[in-house]
Amino acid sequence: MAFVPNNLPPKIDWTPEMVAALSDANLVIGRLDGIGLNLPNPNLLLTPFIRREAELSSRIEGTVATMQQLYLFEVESGQQRIESEVPDVREVSNYVRAFEFGLKRLNDLPVCLRLTRELHDILLRNVRGEQRMPGQFRTIQNWLGSPGSLMKQASYIPPPPEQMILALDAFEKFINEPLNNISPLVWIAMVHYQFEAIHPFLNGNGRVGRLLITLLMCAKDILDQPLLYLSAFFERNRQEYYHRLLRVSTHGEWKEWILFFLQGVREQSTDVFERSRQLLDLQQRYHKMATSKRSALQIRLLDLLIERPIVTTVFISRYFDVTYPTAKNNIAKLVERDILRPLTGAKRNRVYVGHEVLEIINKPFAKT
Repeated sequence: MAFVPNNLPPKIDWTPEMVAALSDANLVIGRLDGIGLNLPNPNLLLTPFIRREAELSSRIEGTVATMQQLYLFEVESGQQRIESEVPDVREVSNYVRAFEFGLKRLNDLPVCLRLTRELHDILLRNVRGEQRMPGQFRTIQNWLGSPGSLMKQASYIPPPPEQMILALDAFEKFINEPLNNISPLVWIAMVHYQFEAIHPFLNGNGRVGRLLITLLMCAKDILDQPLLYLSAFFERNRQEYYHRLLRVSTHGEWKEWILFFLQGVREQSTDVFERSRQLLDLQQRYHKMATSKRSALQIRLLDLLIERPIVTTVFISRYFDVTYPTAKNNIAKLVERDILRPLTGAKRNRVYVGHEVLEIINKPFAKT
């Protein structure tokens, strides 16, 4: 037996609890959006938070690579070494590339089935699963279950290919129709469930579905900048995340799923707001610690460290188009002030880490 979801939207009987949850979620996401509107350089926060989302969304699927390893992978001189040591890092890097591609694609393409295929193709490029039809919807039956399990042991079986195509057509029409009286956040909760229920790819459905959440928030003008990512919430509550999605399919529990989703919006908006404030405060403190001459290069380097807290001398030299000795001298000054620390004891090709930036990004979630 396979499950074919009803077309959206479902009929939902609103309760005072749901109204209050939606009001709270809209309030905190509005506060977060205010930070994005006032950023002179949005990449200051977008770069680290996109990478944090990539790490956590991939972790839900069993892919393990840390933020530090991802940043090191992106530093040109470190790619070959770190990839051989941590093969999962390319999968996380692909998530970053897919997300950044999706943001740019929104300038000339609405969120649609074509975009989901393009995102999927990037996610599975040159990684495990690349043989499983990257960028193409499945033509055979798939199922969810423990690794190596048979279909009869599946916890969930999505629509067969013929019904999947019909469901995808209805899905695409829904996401490009006016919202009417549906709250944008509730609408996105519906869309995320529906995509996961259809499960149109042989691999990578969860990652594509979570990518779509933030892309849709930008497409529907909920956020001016893509600062909110729910994978951290889903990863913290992984079993409930899967349970809530499944219970919509098996018992029609839309209320419980929407409340769970709004809880994620509320917690993650508050969390990202606090981390953003701490990163901006750190940036101001770093500026005050710069040399008295306030070297333009050193200020630019300090700002870069908020975005990319793992650097090498070669990377800085190329990034700012300065000589190797100039890059080395500026890094040395930041090491003296304990803004940068050597990541290894190597004398050549030394890697440096902005430890305070990583501490803010990686610190455990603090529920308020």
